[in-house]
Amino acid sequence: MMTLKSFQELKKNLKSKDLPKTKIKVAILGDSATQLLNVALKGYGREEEIDFQLYEADYDQVDQQVFNLNSELYSSNSDFVIISLSSEKLLYKFNKSESESRFGFAEKELNRISDIYKTITEQLKAKVIIFNFPFINNGVFGNYSNKVESSFRYQLRKLNFELMKAGSQMGNLFILDIDSIQSEIGRNSRIDSKFYYRAQMTMSLESLPRIAKELTEIILSINGKKLQKCLILDLDNTTWGGVIGDDGMEGIEIGSLGMGKAFSELQLWALELKKRGIILCICSKNTESIAKEPFEKHPDMKLRLSDISVFVANWENKADNIRHIKSVLNIGYDSMVFLDDNPFERNLVRSELPEITVPELPEDPADYLSYIHTLNLFETASHSKEDNSRTQKYQEEATRLSNKKSFKSIEGYLESLEMTAMINVFDDFSIPRIAQLTQRSNQFNLRTIRYSEEDINRIRTSKEYVTLQVKLSDKYGDYGLISLLIGEIKDENLFIDTWIMSCRVLKRDVEKFVLNELVEECRKLGLKNIVGEWIETKKNIIVKDHYKNLGFEEKDGLWYLSIKSHEPLKNYIHKSDIKAV
Repeated sequence: MMTLKSFQELKKNLKSKDLPKTKIKVAILGDSATQLLNVALKGYGREEEIDFQLYEADYDQVDQQVFNLNSELYSSNSDFVIISLSSEKLLYKFNKSESESRFGFAEKELNRISDIYKTITEQLKAKVIIFNFPFINNGVFGNYSNKVESSFRYQLRKLNFELMKAGSQMGNLFILDIDSIQSEIGRNSRIDSKFYYRAQMTMSLESLPRIAKELTEIILSINGKKLQKCLILDLDNTTWGGVIGDDGMEGIEIGSLGMGKAFSELQLWALELKKRGIILCICSKNTESIAKEPFEKHPDMKLRLSDISVFVANWENKADNIRHIKSVLNIGYDSMVFLDDNPFERNLVRSELPEITVPELPEDPADYLSYIHTLNLFETASHSKEDNSRTQKYQEEATRLSNKKSFKSIEGYLESLEMTAMINVFDDFSIPRIAQLTQRSNQFNLRTIRYSEEDINRIRTSKEYVTLQVKLSDKYGDYGLISLLIGEIKDENLFIDTWIMSCRVLKRDVEKFVLNELVEECRKLGLKNIVGEWIETKKNIIVKDHYKNLGFEEKDGLWYLSIKSHEPLKNYIHKSDIKAV
């Protein structure tokens, strides 16, 4: 977890002679000075072992850089373009506008932002991150300005709302919520008036680290490098007040009165995360039957057993119990957040499992939630309807693992699952989930290329690509969309641009099933070879021998499979006549 640094600490990071191997190109355009944002962003990049290679345009040259197609912006070939537009400059423009035109001021500014976005993304394969507009009270109408459509306050808030709506429709547009940052730290902390008037800086030294930190988190989440998937909760004095084993179910603090309200609101927060697709787990030093009782019987509990994917309550050490949770979920430790009120337990988990995010909770439970909100623990770059059913899928997986122990051979176990796969090309319905898988998948991901919904739609409609999506179900339940493949036709070969599979179905022979289907598709197209590539990352070592194990032959760093000579690989998956939707 990135902790909030001071600006001076971030500057010190840049003195390191060892540059990180991972490089990300970023362009910064602003209507005010951005030199110090440049420094803070590079500093946080070093924290995350990222070398941000920054192109910074001259001050107040946004339109000149964007709409001149020969500008330095486009020669920078950036992966991300950050657009910093300020409320201060917006107010200046508003005050210069004619009174009758102010009713449409927000629409006009939104159209300008849309033109900026469209022009950039037509010229660069870049994601655009734009700042929204923090509130300014220009003091003309006072509170009555909320009822005056032609007031600056009304138009400013309208613009932020319309910007959110536009962001939901533009797949490569992301919004940094400067307005929310200002609401937390205060306007006088967000901007230093002396700096603004003397140096045209709209971000103070105090606010720059927070802004740079959240920019870094957005970039890393888009690149799939900073995605938290699981929240693990302790119980006593974390999920409820008191100790269930000593106080009994009637004695724990939870509900709408006193400190019980703080714990109930934390549970509601966790429940909202679960609805968003975050996996909820319990790790508690308790007798299991006693620990489960409030989830089953307490009328004020917001969380129920059906909300929990893995419930571990025993007297073993918590690091070992979290290892068990990982074995069930099959996700990385760096995808987990662990909340525990006990400093000893927090330090134990940190020391044994350093990749896990373990926030240093305040001593007073009343401060838990407000503190957690400042950490931005679950930044994401995507969301799909399938996220809502994730808990059920992991509960089904726990049942599979339990039943697996009764089989003497893996073949007998796989056959007993009665697996059925639906396979099809990409379609409109699957675009959000497919894009999400490219952004989130790290382990079974051969080349780790990230795509937005716009990118996937472009690929889907192109004749230069072959696409496959696979959904899987078995007698225990429906896995949903678990694998996707993008192949680019190059002469008489199919180059596998992307091959992803959910780690929930590892060792189910899905890759063999997919390859058999891909070969048949290539034969229909008259292609001769399938060509694969493995690009190593810190997380995808498990697929190092993927192509070798499937019968490909290595040559000059690439892997080749002759379509003509391929014999179908044995697996225990039945193909459904119903196509995936």
